[in-house]
Amino acid sequence: NTKRTIYSPNFYLCFIAAVYLVVFHLSFFMFVWSYWKTIFTSPASPTKEFCLSKADKEQYEKEERPESQQEILRRANGGEKHKIKYCDRCQLIKPDRCHHCSACDICVLKMDHHCPWVNNCVGFSNYKFFLLFLMYSLLYCLFVAATVLQYFIKFWTNELPDTHAKFHVLFLFFVAAMFFISILSLFSYHCWLVGKNRSTIETFRAPTFRNGPDKNGFSLGCSKNLREVFGDEKKYWLIPIFTSLGDGCNFPTRLVIMDPEQLTVSSQNEPAKSSGASQPFPARPLSESQNRLLTTDCQWVESGPEEENVKSGMRNR
Repeated sequence: NTKRTIYSPNFYLCFIAAVYLVVFHLSFFMFVWSYWKTIFTSPASPTKEFCLSKADKEQYEKEERPESQQEILRRANGGEKHKIKYCDRCQLIKPDRCHHCSACDICVLKMDHHCPWVNNCVGFSNYKFFLLFLMYSLLYCLFVAATVLQYFIKFWTNELPDTHAKFHVLFLFFVAAMFFISILSLFSYHCWLVGKNRSTIETFRAPTFRNGPDKNGFSLGCSKNLREVFGDEKKYWLIPIFTSLGDGCNFPTRLVIMDPEQLTVSSQNEPAKSSGASQPFPARPLSESQNRLLTTDCQWVESGPEEENVKSGMRNR
């Protein structure tokens, strides 16, 4: 009797229904949770340390020449020689990858875009939540479309009973399928951005470094790029809690091998640095980052005999 009960059609249908209920409510809960976090997480903005002092601010506003204004900004930013970006609206020095959002009227750290669907800026503080929102909404629509598919087929083959429910089945399948296709394209695009360590803004306007614009300047490899957004603890990757690495102001940059002609000039003008006859000293970037991404593994690439004096690495402003 026990075996007959286990393998009976009614038991099988009840088991399938229980599985469907668990998957449906789990995906729906994670979808709502990540959507809530994306909407109600305030965009991260630069702290007060990026604001000019009262004297520098007055001097900056009095100056009309861009060159003089840049000198004031460089002096306030520690004497750096590259161009400093300043937001006249927020009246602060913009860190790397920071942009002013005209809709929110604030500067947003690592701004990706302003999303009207969540009525919020997607940036450093909620980019992980936005990705999870896309993923769980994608799974939710896929689950709904897959479970309704058999009834949709019966509708077209006239096997479905002639009731008002068949129009509900038709509507539900088309809505789920259309949302699935549209979200799939958006989610795939942002997965590609995460793999390249780019924002939507940087895709259309490459960030500028000391050696010029470079769209891949922040890319550290797919694995480290993924960890920069989702964190080091993989058990928290699929949960909408903040685990992104860094402070949103400083970002590690990739190491770029210089031109061979510059290598020749550099090797003639500077003495070779090495820790031993057979162990060349690794190339060191011009600007180090405090991000843990470059402290867990070897920070510098090993250089060959002709490249041991290469100084690579860039800092965006």
